[in-house]
Amino acid sequence: MDPADSHTDEIALSAEEYDAVRAALARVTSTGGGAQAHSLNSLLAQWSALVDEVEEGYSWCAPELDHDLSCRNVLAGVWSLLPSRVRAIRQPELDCIDVRYRRATIPWPDRPEDGARWWTWRVPRRLEVETAEQRDPDWPLGWEMMPFPRPASVEVVT
Repeated sequence: MDPADSHTDEIALSAEEYDAVRAALARVTSTGGGAQAHSLNSLLAQWSALVDEVEEGYSWCAPELDHDLSCRNVLAGVWSLLPSRVRAIRQPELDCIDVRYRRATIPWPDRPEDGARWWTWRVPRRLEVETAEQRDPDWPLGWEMMPFPRPASVEVVT
């Protein structure tokens, strides 16, 4: 996390806190192949953007959603490593995004709604597909590998 990448103008982190955030992120993420390093702000922004997309109607397939959830997986991995003051400052933002995701998704049948990586065991309430891709009356193309029938609360729209 860079000082220029700070979350709010009112709350300044110390140099030690920035160093601790960078160290925590380095422990959890890898930037192999010249990829850009993550910041706490970029991870929260990615999570929020994904939730925006899920709220509007997720238009990708189930494996792509699993990939897209990697930002939330990294946040989960780094969170306990962050300085307590940073967690306290950023927790309301993370909680707000999580609440939005829960509202925009439904839990897998017979899976607990809480626990480790709870976000991976949820399905978007609204799946957006191309008309030509809707071949199955149950799950749309790219979701047919789901191990349960499409719940009535999952809407497929074209």
